[in-house]
Amino acid sequence: MTGSEESPSFRLAYVPGVTPAKWVKVWNERHPGIQLTLAQIPAAEAPGVLRAGEADAGLVRLPVDRTYFSAIPLYTETTVVIVPKDHLITAAEEVTLADLADEVLFHPLDDVFDWEAPPGEPAFERPATTPDAIELVAANVGLLLVPQSLARLYHRRDLTYRPVVDAPQSSVALSWPEEATTDLVEDFIGIVRGRTVNSTRGRTAAPGTDDRRTRTDQQKPAAKSSGKSSSKASAKSSGKPAGRTAGARTGGARTAKPAKRGKPRRRS
Repeated sequence: MTGSEESPSFRLAYVPGVTPAKWVKVWNERHPGIQLTLAQIPAAEAPGVLRAGEADAGLVRLPVDRTYFSAIPLYTETTVVIVPKDHLITAAEEVTLADLADEVLFHPLDDVFDWEAPPGEPAFERPATTPDAIELVAANVGLLLVPQSLARLYHRRDLTYRPVVDAPQSSVALSWPEEATTDLVEDFIGIVRGRTVNSTRGRTAAPGTDDRRTRTDQQKPAAKSSGKSSSKASAKSSGKPAGRTAGARTGGARTAKPAKRGKPRRRS
C-alpha cells in the first residue's frame, strides 16, 4: 500500500436515543482492520446525510423514503410523557392521551412523531429542539411526549416520565441508499440481524465450509450403496437370500433343524 491510499472504513450515522455500541463491538471483533466511524446526527438530517454519501448507513427513525432507501426495522420504542417529579401524573404507573387532554404539550420542531393533530393544549411556541422543550418542562411550563430512549438520554433529576399506552410510537431501522449496497453494508446488515461469522448468508462465512459439507454428503451415499452391492453379490453367488446366508455362517448347527419339517418316520 502506498502512502496515498486510504485504509478501508465504514461510516455509520445514528440519531439521538439510538445506542449502536453492541453492534460496533461485534464489528470491531470481525473486522479489526476496517475502522468503523460513528457520527451522531439529528433525526431530521439523517436522510440528507445518507443521500450525500456522508455515511455508508444509518440507524434512523422511520419512516424513510422507500423509493430511495432500503431499511431493516430493528425495534419500536415505548412513548412516554416527561413531567416534573411533583406532577400529579406521577401517581399513575401509565397514562393515556385522554389523561393529557388538559395539559400543555410541547411539539418541538425536531419532534420524531408525525402528528396529524397533536394532543393536549397547544404551547405558546414550538421549541426548536427536544432539549429546549425539556428545559421548559423543568420550568413547569408544559409536558413533552418522546420515545423512551430520548427521555433517558436527556434525563434530569427534577424530571421523570410515564408510559403513554395509546400514543404513536417511533421505530428505529438500519437504512442506506439502495443503490449503494456495498460489501461492508452487507456485513453490517449481518451483524444487526444476529448472523454468526460463519453464516452462509453473510459475506464473512468461513471459506470452504460449503465445499466440505458437499464432499461429505457425496461420500456417505457411496459407502452405503457399496455395502448393499457387496451383500447382493454374495447372496447371488450362493443362490440364497442374503439374510439366510448370514444365518448359516453364525449358526451352522441350527441350519439343519428345518429338516424336521419333513414327514415324520413311521415307528416299527
